[in-house]
Amino acid sequence: MGSVGRLHYLTMTAENPAPGDLALAPLVTCKLCLCEQSLDKMTTLQECQCIFCTACLKQYMQLAIRDGCGSPITCPDMVCLNHGTLQEAEIACLVPVDQFQLYQRLKFEREVHLDPYRTWCPVADCQTVCPVASGDPGQPVLVECPSCHLKFCSCCKDAWHAEASCRDSQPIAVPTEHGALFGADADAPIKQCPVCRVYIERNEGCAQMMCKNCKHTFCWYCLQNLDNDIFLRHYDKGPCRNKLGHSRASVIWNRTQVVGILVGLGIIALVTSPLLLLASPCIICCVCKSCRGKKKKHDPSTT
Repeated sequence: MGSVGRLHYLTMTAENPAPGDLALAPLVTCKLCLCEQSLDKMTTLQECQCIFCTACLKQYMQLAIRDGCGSPITCPDMVCLNHGTLQEAEIACLVPVDQFQLYQRLKFEREVHLDPYRTWCPVADCQTVCPVASGDPGQPVLVECPSCHLKFCSCCKDAWHAEASCRDSQPIAVPTEHGALFGADADAPIKQCPVCRVYIERNEGCAQMMCKNCKHTFCWYCLQNLDNDIFLRHYDKGPCRNKLGHSRASVIWNRTQVVGILVGLGIIALVTSPLLLLASPCIICCVCKSCRGKKKKHDPSTT
């Protein structure tokens, strides 16, 4: 009984430390709010091991669920080296139940949109996921809904047209004062993402668009890929010249910032590389000593 009582006392003291011990607890700076918090108020991500305060992480997840359209929730740190994504178990622990159910539904809808072998039934009251048979890329395929048995085209979602093309079967675009309401017109306010074909509406602002569904960056007018155009050179010449929607001074300032960041990273690499070369013998020596220590520890002859 004495040993059991002593064990219970040790457990209670470990779980309930004295107030003096809490004052000595280390503080960690959150990268989102830049405030120092104790470890019990921080959350470490499983995939990338980045640490943030729990309150900021909850707000970030709720905003990502609302604006992300079911896309994976990435680490809030923009310079995360591991490019971590949050697991569903982490999201379920930090957001309310209704928010987590919304995230699961949006994620499933996004997976169906991106899957070439699945599609939604176009009937509004049905909303069944229909399997799509494999065929030539970009060519229409006959799809039959397993619930309402509707036969429709996999490309335009209209009734199946064996002889006519999808362009002939689609309704005529409604003209407006700004051009066609939907279609390939450069001034049309509604277009499809060139990658995932999700409908996007543009009211105003920059012509450089990023799809929330697949994170693809493209030009609104000609739908050209702009994922690697960090200097926005696409709007310097060609049919989209000066159509970015920003002044020339703001474009030059943006390019100056990008160049400054690249030059800063280069200077840091040049400064740190000689230090790493000088410190490499010490690092190798320490690694060798630790390996020798482990080898001696596990050697049967020494034991």
